[in-house]
Amino acid sequence: MRTWIRHRAAILIIFLLTVLAVAGGVWRYGYGQALEQLARRGEADLALGADRLTAQLKRYQELAVLMAEHPTLLTLANNPAITTAQRGHALLLEAADKTAALDLIYARADGTILATAQESAPPPNALSETPYFRRALQGALGAHHEVDLRFDRRAFYYSVPSFSSDGTVSAVLTVVVDVEDVEGNWRGDGPTVFFIDDLDEVFISNRSELVFWKRSSDGQSLIPPQGNAPTFRSYTRAGFEIWQLDWGPYIPARGLHIVQDLPVIDMVAEAIVDVSLARRIAGLQAGTIAAIFMIFGLILLQVLERRRVLTEANAELENRVTLRTQALSATNEALRREITEREEAEAALKKAQADLVQAGKLSALGQMSAGISHELNQPLMAIQTFAENGTRFLERDNSGKAGENLTRISQMATRMARIIKNLRAFARNENEPTGRIDLAAVITQAVELTEPRLLQDDITLNWSPDALKTPVYVRGGEVRLGQVFVNLITNAADAMANRPTRQIDITIQSTPRLCVLIRDTGPGIDAPDKIFDPFYTTKEVGSSEGMGLGLSISYGLVQSFGGNIRGSNHPEGGALFTVELERWPQESAA
Repeated sequence: MRTWIRHRAAILIIFLLTVLAVAGGVWRYGYGQALEQLARRGEADLALGADRLTAQLKRYQELAVLMAEHPTLLTLANNPAITTAQRGHALLLEAADKTAALDLIYARADGTILATAQESAPPPNALSETPYFRRALQGALGAHHEVDLRFDRRAFYYSVPSFSSDGTVSAVLTVVVDVEDVEGNWRGDGPTVFFIDDLDEVFISNRSELVFWKRSSDGQSLIPPQGNAPTFRSYTRAGFEIWQLDWGPYIPARGLHIVQDLPVIDMVAEAIVDVSLARRIAGLQAGTIAAIFMIFGLILLQVLERRRVLTEANAELENRVTLRTQALSATNEALRREITEREEAEAALKKAQADLVQAGKLSALGQMSAGISHELNQPLMAIQTFAENGTRFLERDNSGKAGENLTRISQMATRMARIIKNLRAFARNENEPTGRIDLAAVITQAVELTEPRLLQDDITLNWSPDALKTPVYVRGGEVRLGQVFVNLITNAADAMANRPTRQIDITIQSTPRLCVLIRDTGPGIDAPDKIFDPFYTTKEVGSSEGMGLGLSISYGLVQSFGGNIRGSNHPEGGALFTVELERWPQESAA
């Protein structure tokens, strides 16, 4: 026993380690696949952010190119009069207001400022020392970014030269772009994106807390301008660089690091894409595989446990056989006794088996008797009633009425014969052939069979066969069709058991199709789509009449006649069952 326990413990440990290894492998594979999809989406988001930034900056670049050749500014460069300077200021101010530029500066080639959009101008000759201004003096587009000390804001600068008639640079127009205004259109949108300049400093970002952070000495992490370096760890997973960090509530704690060069603005765009979704997806995949393996392991454990029990039982049996063999071999007399006992035991076993077979037969006969009793109970009661009435009519010398009762007894006997015939046909998978059936007569017979139940429950049944001008003949079997209407009337009576108003209306509708409408004043149908499903019932659990097969059988019977049956709720309350039947061919032709 102890050996088996140790053996089972070793198997369990090996299985758990295998499950962990497989789940870990699935997690790594699923995580890698999710990271690949996340990287593609992150690269698209980063490219979108970079394109958005360059597009917005390009708008100011184009502004500088278009405004540099404006006639007012060219006149101002040749004639810096007061009125001309005022017109230049008005022009630049209007352009700054319409484009949200921080400032527009128009200066001579020597750095003398001729006009600005803002009232506060840079210090004299300050522009001549800037790289973007010197670049414009060479006849090219000058671009640069830094913190503008006048406004204490991060700014992009675009300088465009204005040429004189001899082809030399006579003046330079500089557009100052407010970086915070550019960021305002996409701050907090999408993954964390930041742009690092040639000074290894974050100059633009959609997370304002990262602005002015510098790249660390190892070239991987970022360090804030003041304070200690925050928590950071970089590692590679499935070929992708993952950063684990603690940089603030709006920056993911674990993200995929993506880099893209932007030579157009002389910066490097980087993004940190949250990988929590990828980890959850990988975790779900690994958990699913682990659960499947655990279920398989439990099944395997049950199999092994059963094998162990069988092995122990076989060992015990073999031990007993050995002891018994030794005892039997001690004496021949004991052997004969053992053989006799075994023969008696075998005979007893055969007798027990025969008794079990006989009991099974009796049980089957009991079930058949219950079914036959259920089908024949009402005709027998009707025969008894008609016989008693016939006796009373004979005592009163009323032979006519007695004859009518005897006729009805004959009809009931015929009906019982048809029921037994149908039961026998059902047992042999046979069906009574369909024929020409008087629909009103079948409904009337069903009403008569259910009349005692309706009287007992004080249920009013409205059915007027005399209202039909001509007989209505349909295709079907008389007994089976009658059973359908008996089931529907009985179900209606059951549904109205506790209702203050109990009424059943039966009508025949001839157009557009031949239909029998059976309406009750019960609570209606909770689930009309399920009412004909086998074993679906709304009756109390344990009820002998609540098997849920009556409507299902009725549905099959009507279908076998080529018709249809459906249940619905009447607009005025209660349930409405519609039985559609096919007319008999002569009836249709008529």
